[in-house]
Amino acid sequence: MSEKHLIQRVRHDVKMRILEVTRVVRITPHMVRITVHGPELAGFPSASPDDHVKIFLPTSAGEFNLPTMTPDGPLYPQGKEPSPARDYTPRQFRAESLELDLDFVIHGDGPASTWAEKAKVGDKVGVGGPRGSMIVPADFDHYVLVGDETALPAIGRWLEEMPEGAQVTVLAEIASAEEKQALAREVRWFVRGESPSLDEALATLPIPQGDTFWWVATESKRARQLRSLLVEQRGIDKDWVKTTGYWQA
Repeated sequence: MSEKHLIQRVRHDVKMRILEVTRVVRITPHMVRITVHGPELAGFPSASPDDHVKIFLPTSAGEFNLPTMTPDGPLYPQGKEPSPARDYTPRQFRAESLELDLDFVIHGDGPASTWAEKAKVGDKVGVGGPRGSMIVPADFDHYVLVGDETALPAIGRWLEEMPEGAQVTVLAEIASAEEKQALAREVRWFVRGESPSLDEALATLPIPQGDTFWWVATESKRARQLRSLLVEQRGIDKDWVKTTGYWQA
């Protein structure tokens, strides 16, 4: 792989925070943007669009029992119920106001989705991390971003942070046409269950001229299958293909 396209991973010191909800906005029928605020966000590190933080929710007793980071990993308080935790993308961080936006897909089950659907201004939530960032250089000739609705926060941030003039193709799968979002670049939307599917479109997508970075985020097994499609069937350089399982079926 050429050094000019070196993808780097950096580590961050993990910090745990209890933050307050200051804004709740319904972006689409099944996507909610929740803004959290707190002085603990000072120095919040998030160097890449596909970073993730750990969201900690109240326990059944309404408490926040967050882990302490140790050399052996996270250590929860003994004898106490751990706070339920899920991974989410930092959609946008505003250092001047110490505000962090988090987008939640509302899908009817799961502790984070249930919490987000009912969240209101003044609620508390724990936020830990991020632990690290994957830094993708801005010197590729083209970028292809692929994902389902869980990937839209990362895709949206990627499109906003790309250098002006960067060439990008976006393929996004959603549950219905009502789930389309206004993003910074053009997006090819694919409604789940309709033809062509996202997978079919990726299989037949003309490979862009020049050096292209491919990023895929969707259900874990599907992400592995799409990586195989790109690398093994289409012959794309494996070092320029990054796939992530954002959830498990």
